[in-house]
Amino acid sequence: MTIVYGCVAPHGPEIIPRLASKTAPEGFRKTSVAMRSIAREAARLKTEVFVIASPHNLRLARKIAVVTAENSSGKLENAGKSVTLRAKCAVNLARKLLDASAKSKLPVVGANYGTSEGPASDMPMDWGTMVPLWFMSRQKRLKYRVLIVTPSREIPLRQNFLFGRLLARVAEKERARIAFVASADQAHAHSRSGPYGFSRAAAKFDRLVVEAIEQDRMESLLSLRPEFVERAKPDSLWQLAMLAGVASHVKLRPKLISYEVPTYYGMICAGFEKLVR
Repeated sequence: MTIVYGCVAPHGPEIIPRLASKTAPEGFRKTSVAMRSIAREAARLKTEVFVIASPHNLRLARKIAVVTAENSSGKLENAGKSVTLRAKCAVNLARKLLDASAKSKLPVVGANYGTSEGPASDMPMDWGTMVPLWFMSRQKRLKYRVLIVTPSREIPLRQNFLFGRLLARVAEKERARIAFVASADQAHAHSRSGPYGFSRAAAKFDRLVVEAIEQDRMESLLSLRPEFVERAKPDSLWQLAMLAGVASHVKLRPKLISYEVPTYYGMICAGFEKLVR
């Protein structure tokens, strides 16, 4: 089997209905509806493993992290309410990916937490993993495991792309049906009242990502200038580079589902369907 689906999935906690405040903008609801659409498609394809590229798990200096723990669990709180989630991890796939990365001389490190194995081998689940996975977990007939990876912003962007391509190659040898999730919020400089201030680069960055998805040219994002990216302050480029790498090998056809700017950062939902040869 191989990777059967890919997606771009936001991770703002308020897209989870239970965590939305009463004053949440309409945009959060639209993104939530789009995320449910992505989850239904993953379920229709009988996904068994979600590889989630999250920017908020272990961020290792100049290294891509691959979680090798047996479990991952976490809790999110907002507006006085909370949600919890626990998942089994695809340990064997993680180890195969580590071995392949070492042979390819990519800067990848395995990361466990707690004990080397057993129930206490439990990596804390960050919100970049938990929010997309929460939607997937609502699909009652879907039984899955998760593999969490964290891209690096301190290495050449293309190395994240090459990691995604390598992942797709490793996945070809697996029996499980695998979906790749680029957990990604877009530019964070859309509002003067936001924590990162305002920059015109934010709207331009988001537009370039939308165009890359609509025109099926994800690799074009690899050429963005670092100073422009810094002004836009995205939380997505590195995961998108991995997704571009996956799509370059598996041949996934992108479809934009939604784009909203409900707060100071942009949110894109997109599905990547496998082309039938």
